[in-house]
Amino acid sequence: MALINKGMPKDVVSPAWFAEWVLFESNFDPDGLIVAEDTTTILGFVYAVRHRGLSGVPVDPEGGWITLGVVDPAARRRGIGTELVERAKVFLRERGSRWAVYSGYPPAYFLPGLDADAYPDGLRLLRRAGFETTSRPVAMSRPLDTYRLPEVVASRRAARHAEGYVVRPATDDDIPDVISVAATQLAPDWGEIIRQAVVRSGRADRVVLARSPEGAVAGFAIYGAFRADVSRFGPFGVVGRYRGLGLGTIILHVTLERMREHGAEHAWFLWTGTQTPAGQLYLTSGFTITRTFHVMRADLTDPTP
Repeated sequence: MALINKGMPKDVVSPAWFAEWVLFESNFDPDGLIVAEDTTTILGFVYAVRHRGLSGVPVDPEGGWITLGVVDPAARRRGIGTELVERAKVFLRERGSRWAVYSGYPPAYFLPGLDADAYPDGLRLLRRAGFETTSRPVAMSRPLDTYRLPEVVASRRAARHAEGYVVRPATDDDIPDVISVAATQLAPDWGEIIRQAVVRSGRADRVVLARSPEGAVAGFAIYGAFRADVSRFGPFGVVGRYRGLGLGTIILHVTLERMREHGAEHAWFLWTGTQTPAGQLYLTSGFTITRTFHVMRADLTDPTP
């Protein structure tokens, strides 16, 4: 923990977080936690993980992930980082992974990718190791201290309610439906994120959902799903056939209103694409970009016959 917090000061973690998201994660293999040390000190480490069929979240069996790694700033420029990454690639390749991604591991990712502005040495290291940038998601934030539900959103919500749509906080009875829809129609890992968050917090009402006139879950948002941080927004999505009705805008703003009521001074999340509909919605709803990440991928196919 001390090494992470020293070498990655923008992304400090607690022992409890590390235990839950690395040591206790279903696919954890201790051989993937590769450590560089001298006789008295840990100089760096890297964590590689791949599919073992033990997670409730679907994971591509051909893939491997490097989710976390750092070298002590005082020990850099000595080839330690290069050796750690190469050993991580060997670990993944020998266990059947055909490619490796930094980061974005569905069941338990640390960051969406590499923040090149914060950690330029990491970007250079991964590029030397054969990783190429495949996408550049962004993190966003917006203040909530003066937030009020916009009148246009309140009017749109009233119009949808008149048509039979309902946007409201979830109850325990709603959660199984939300989990199923999130996992099967939006993103494979979202259902498990919601389940774990509600079990951990006991707060089903941190989920805001929309139901259609027929009673189907049309969309949802959740806050406080990670590290018990009520200012952390997401996941958030609207089922395809219900898009274009403004439900996403309503769900987003109702969630922001509830976050403020529950003490959040700001709302933030780790990643979206700036050109996606969700990204455009965030930007027009008062969010600003705070970080940009590089999702990076390397081929692990052995070129030798």
